[in-house]
Amino acid sequence: MGVHLITGAGSGIGAAVAARLHARGEELWLLARNGARAGTLRERFPGSRTLVADLAAPGALRARLEPQALPARLDTLLHIAGTIESGPVGELGAGAWQEMLAVNLAAPAELTRILLPALRAARGHVVFMNSGAGVHAPPRLGAYAASKFGLKALAESLRAEEYGHGVRVTTVYPGETDTPMQVRLHEQFGLPYAPEAHMSPATVAAAVVTALGLPRDATMSELMLRPGC
Repeated sequence: MGVHLITGAGSGIGAAVAARLHARGEELWLLARNGARAGTLRERFPGSRTLVADLAAPGALRARLEPQALPARLDTLLHIAGTIESGPVGELGAGAWQEMLAVNLAAPAELTRILLPALRAARGHVVFMNSGAGVHAPPRLGAYAASKFGLKALAESLRAEEYGHGVRVTTVYPGETDTPMQVRLHEQFGLPYAPEAHMSPATVAAAVVTALGLPRDATMSELMLRPGC
């Protein structure tokens, strides 16, 4: 049985990954923004353990997490939580930039740093849930894309630095997926939303778990997913 810490397990892809691992009887540690969300996660995934910290305040993560019990060894750290706001560069204010860079980039970097000893102890695996915007920056998503381009760089550096410790790193680039974030994005762009034109979170979760199950003699360093025909 593996030990897995997941951010963003409350909805979308994060919830689908948590559900798949929970069904296999794996040990889950789920990060929640506050106590109420933590309680909801424990009800949804009985037997799971929760940690409470706000990814929007990456500088406070260590102080928030250290008083809580952390896993001594960690097979997988899955960074799936994220936030998005659209707007042209000429209109999007500094607050939106700061929030996306904090949640999507600085918080994963800091959380990884905090948990590296546990990951090294287990020769574990770090998964970064990126986006198609992490390889191509479309109009009105400059700030979000910047955070995801940065996440790609973080993963590449971490992979090279931790190779000697046996820690594997995978970046997942899902295309359009039927999640609450995707619904909000369509609303912001004034576009009609058709769930059937998108991948399901369960499909992305299946790909993630496949990457986790790869034999130790290889790493699936990057995984690009797109809706099927």
